[in-house]
Amino acid sequence: MSGYLVSDTRKVTTHRFFELKEKGEKISMLTSYDYTTACIVDRAGVDVVLIGDSASNVMVGNTTTLPMTVDNMIYHAKAVVNAVKRALVVCDMPFGSYQVDRHDGLKNAIKIMKESGCDALKLEGGESIIDTIKGILDAGIPVMGHLGLTPQSINKFGTYAVRAKEAEEAEKLMKDAELLDKVGCFGIVLEKVPAALAAEVTKSVKCATIGIGAGNGTDGQVLVIDDMLGKTQGFSPKFLRRYADLNSIMTDAIGQYITDVKSGDFPNENESY
Repeated sequence: MSGYLVSDTRKVTTHRFFELKEKGEKISMLTSYDYTTACIVDRAGVDVVLIGDSASNVMVGNTTTLPMTVDNMIYHAKAVVNAVKRALVVCDMPFGSYQVDRHDGLKNAIKIMKESGCDALKLEGGESIIDTIKGILDAGIPVMGHLGLTPQSINKFGTYAVRAKEAEEAEKLMKDAELLDKVGCFGIVLEKVPAALAAEVTKSVKCATIGIGAGNGTDGQVLVIDDMLGKTQGFSPKFLRRYADLNSIMTDAIGQYITDVKSGDFPNENESY
């Protein structure tokens, strides 16, 4: 584990979430969908790797996360689990896999855990799915909640705009967060909500909060790996900080490869048997 860029190389567990919150140490979280990327993310020392249903967008090219299936998520999660040694591995439960009823949600949760080997699951929603969350938790499966902008409900909202700006929705989000915390969720993702509300939620719950477009008052942050590395284009929300421009780097490298192949420069004598 000498390759890690963090001093604490212990395996991150759900219990560690509470420790990190108590110590006031921010939690880093990134998505990964394949073995090679997950190896790099884990070696760098990220605390949590999320197999997000955002794979629907960045890996497949769909406009929403809705088409992802349980088997799709298991495929990506297996690859990530094979790569990760330190980080906590959390897998999204996709749309339709837990909204029907408690039994259906529990069956799919067990299937994902057994077949992928991930450490925990993430579900979108609060009070409306609390019975299902209880069932999954009762089965011994750790659950991370997700409130605010919930992409699986995009057809209901009709927009990816900031949520809970009005008092009524803000009160509901606070109530949902407290419910998730009370039943035993170890963390809650807060997506695209006002910073002041996210900070208030963070102070009111024992579990750790992870923000994305929710200000700096949460216990940690998450971004989609392809967005923060600059692989994706045309997606520039206010909350996104690009740490690299891999789109340009990869385009230049591929262009040079094409030039070398067409000119006969590649492979040269040293690259031939």
